[in-house]
Amino acid sequence: MRAALVGYSSSEEEEEEEGGRRGGGAQGPPRASAGRPRLPVPAGLPGDPEPGEAVSDDSSRHGGRVRGFPHERGSWATHVYLPYRVQEEFLELLELLVSHAHTYVSSLAAMEEFHLSLSQCVVLRYHWIEPFVRSLKERLASFHRFFCVADQVKVYTNQNKTRTFIGLEVSAGHFQLLELVSEVDRVLEEFDLPMFYKDPSFHISLAWCVGDLSGRLEGQCLRELQDIVDGFEDSALLLRVQWEEIRCKSGNKYFSFPLR
Repeated sequence: MRAALVGYSSSEEEEEEEGGRRGGGAQGPPRASAGRPRLPVPAGLPGDPEPGEAVSDDSSRHGGRVRGFPHERGSWATHVYLPYRVQEEFLELLELLVSHAHTYVSSLAAMEEFHLSLSQCVVLRYHWIEPFVRSLKERLASFHRFFCVADQVKVYTNQNKTRTFIGLEVSAGHFQLLELVSEVDRVLEEFDLPMFYKDPSFHISLAWCVGDLSGRLEGQCLRELQDIVDGFEDSALLLRVQWEEIRCKSGNKYFSFPLR
């Protein structure tokens, strides 16, 4: 089975942004926006670079990650997601999974924060952040808290095959997630930004490594990792996740949208 492709950002600010096709296989393209003409960009806004100012990008500072798009001051990597607040038992399960996966890929590292993506990582100009967040708030205001189950181990790669991930794919709760994505997509379309994937593989990433090492992690390793999840005490309860808020991260700014 080929690893599902996902649209992970490789910037230092954004750990990832996720899509993927359920059941493995190649990732479908993002849904096209309406193609409306962009509004003109004012010059000299806060966060814009000085004329001729160069911005360096050293991948060695980011654990070997390579950016999915060039870093440019005044352009903010932006991502909409559901934050996952981990329990101690989840970290115990994570340690078991990563320790076992190390026998196949020694460079695998556990994620430090956990979430489920509702958008790709997109680029916003500084002056669009406030109206973008305002539009998100309006469209997400009516949504209630809900549960989903994330208990299926799956291997992912980013689109340019520079990173590989192990994640827990959602097996129940797709309908509510797709409703959220639909509203987030409407906001992205307003700003002529790429929408989320047509057939997303909703998941919580657990660990990552540099390069395309999916071949080592799939097959026998993947089956053994799933056995660890299935055999973990109270895993059915542990991996039943209640989502309580949506967040938008734009550069170093965070915006929270509590669910009702």
